[in-house]
Amino acid sequence: METHHSGHRDITGGGARAAVFGVSDGLLSNVALILGVAGAHPAPKAVVIAGLAGLVAGAFSMGVGEYISMGAQRELFQHELNVEATEIRDRPDAETRELKELYVSRGVPEDLASQVSQYLMRDPATALEIHAQEELGIAPDSVGSPIQAATASFVSFAIGAVIPLIPWFITIGSKAVIGSAVLAGIATLIVGGGLAAMTGRSIAKGATRQFLLSAVAALVTYGVGHVLGTTIH
Repeated sequence: METHHSGHRDITGGGARAAVFGVSDGLLSNVALILGVAGAHPAPKAVVIAGLAGLVAGAFSMGVGEYISMGAQRELFQHELNVEATEIRDRPDAETRELKELYVSRGVPEDLASQVSQYLMRDPATALEIHAQEELGIAPDSVGSPIQAATASFVSFAIGAVIPLIPWFITIGSKAVIGSAVLAGIATLIVGGGLAAMTGRSIAKGATRQFLLSAVAALVTYGVGHVLGTTIH
């Protein structure tokens, strides 16, 4: 007998979302930081130090932020699931009526809604799953992993942040500035296009939007750094 497999991806763990935002933020924030510092024309060593500091600080900030955020969300979901499980255990008749009324409100005939609700409430685990999905919009086994999200965010931010820093390990001055801008530009096109492909949108539009937003941020910070470098002594 042939088994049908769903073609949908599991996006409930939080890792995919954190990775996408992490690499995008790493690219944008660090290329802006690097070019902003470079615009002041300091010693090349200062740009490298600033870029590495931005990479480390940003990666830890993203990782810790994701861990705290996902942890709080998981605790909130778990609390609501515990409340719902208690209701199912202590007030099964009321929960059955609640489920029946929900199905009736969606157009299911009353007799059929009553039969389905009573059947689903026979197993506490199934009842909890149904009530959680219908009332809370979550699945009991898919509330997200704080560690997974934090790790994905930390690593992806570091990967994105190191890209515009690479030229500064090879050359200095205007060549390094141009190298940072070119590498970051290519990377933002890839990230924007990849994100658009994942979400079913136009790859060209997604890549262009990501590139333009990153370019504006980089140009503004470079300009600010240049002005500050010529006016502050």
